[in-house]
Amino acid sequence: MNMKIIIISILAVAVVAGGAMLVISGASNSSSQTVDNVSMVGGKQIITISAKGGYSPRLTNAKAGVPTVIKMNTQGTFDCSSAIVIPSLGYRSNLPPSGETLIDVPPQNAGTALQGLCSMGMYSFSINFN
Repeated sequence: MNMKIIIISILAVAVVAGGAMLVISGASNSSSQTVDNVSMVGGKQIITISAKGGYSPRLTNAKAGVPTVIKMNTQGTFDCSSAIVIPSLGYRSNLPPSGETLIDVPPQNAGTALQGLCSMGMYSFSINFN
């Protein structure tokens, strides 16, 4: 009987520890990864960001001094990430549940970080201009 309790306790601790490690490693990777979501079209820099349950990617590196368009894509988005705010641009909008919204951004100086948030402040994305 004691051996059975010990084995069950060890398995429970291993499962909890493994789950905690997965959650911690997943959270740290998702916030620091950058994705190639920037393209140049007709002399403008196009940055594509998806909004659904947050923003993806959360971090974008872009070129400074270039007219920029943020292309927000939604697909069945009914959470607070559909209500976007970009404070430094004075931009606030409700994105459609599905579709594409283009946001014009004037050329930014090198070292500028543009931050977008959901209306509740739960989700965010950043664009670093270098």
